[in-house]
Amino acid sequence: MPNGTPENKVISLHFVEASPAVRAEMVRVAHSIGYHCEPYADFSELAAHPPRNGIILIRDNATFGGIRDSLDRLLDLGIWLPVVAADYEPSPSRVVQAVKEGALDYLVLPINPDRLAASMTRILDEAASVSEARLQALSARRLLETLSGRERQVLDELADGGSNKKIARTLEISPRTVEIHRANLMNKLGARHAVEAVRIKLNASMQASPALSG
Repeated sequence: MPNGTPENKVISLHFVEASPAVRAEMVRVAHSIGYHCEPYADFSELAAHPPRNGIILIRDNATFGGIRDSLDRLLDLGIWLPVVAADYEPSPSRVVQAVKEGALDYLVLPINPDRLAASMTRILDEAASVSEARLQALSARRLLETLSGRERQVLDELADGGSNKKIARTLEISPRTVEIHRANLMNKLGARHAVEAVRIKLNASMQASPALSG
């Protein structure tokens, strides 16, 4: 068990890394300090065996959209686990950006065992709340997927504070039609009030952005 990690909390680490050599080194280091590890070559491999607990470590690759894109892809795959970013010689601005986009921490490759252990110990408690927030975002996304295109438009207008009459003018439909779409979307979302429907919309686009610890 890594130094500083509470004995009653076990962390599973899931490494998503295209390079076999880098992936093997990540696993070797993590195993050396007592963590259970699962390596994946890419997102398709991760999707074939989706993890349900632990922390995912992903290379911060700007070419593929960076951490924000990775977090979105994970939610699209139904995976809500928190993420730690990693890369070789990242600039300070990239580290800050990754954390703003939702990464719990940023590790410099090659991974240092002490740095990995310290990071996991520090973010352990926060990881649970972040995972819960991402699960809420996933649930909200799935609810929104049940809406028709017009119902989504009405919800967008509701989120902007539009009244039924204003929404009708904007969408060029009758107020009565707006009422029907509004009632349908509320029913599909399980929302009792417009505020609840808007909250679901906001949750669907939410990314947890914890402050980076020292």
